[in-house]
Amino acid sequence: MKNFIGTYECKIDDKGRLKLPSSLVKQMEDFGGDAFVVKRSVFQPCLEVYPMKGWEKLMEKLNKLNRFIKKNADFIRIFTAGVKTVEPDNVGRLQISRDLVQFAGLKKEIVITSAGELFEIWDKEAYENVIATSEEDFAKQAEEVMGDISFDDEN
Repeated sequence: MKNFIGTYECKIDDKGRLKLPSSLVKQMEDFGGDAFVVKRSVFQPCLEVYPMKGWEKLMEKLNKLNRFIKKNADFIRIFTAGVKTVEPDNVGRLQISRDLVQFAGLKKEIVITSAGELFEIWDKEAYENVIATSEEDFAKQAEEVMGDISFDDEN
């Protein structure tokens, strides 16, 4: 499985065009030249950008949910609200739709940051606020999230 690497400060124009850093464009090419899917994040005011194959894998899981259970149907509807396919244009820009720009509160200064098999698009100020945590708080969170994981290859 491929993962994105890096955090980049960029700009978005009034029309929602985002100039991607060349190193990120190169990483995107490593995913086979397919389109990407951009969607609203579930937990934060940012956008998530998935390679098409990763998105299809995620949708396979969602499609197994029983849609005759109301909470499942409601979840799928909200989870996929505003989903768009995007591809970098010939000068390395992504077009972000107005509804997604508004959801994420994207102004002129933005941050693109890797998040494993996807990357996130943040308003710069919002991103800085989210990652501003004390070393003690982050250490506690790391222990809670990663403390019980075995890192040997057999498990």
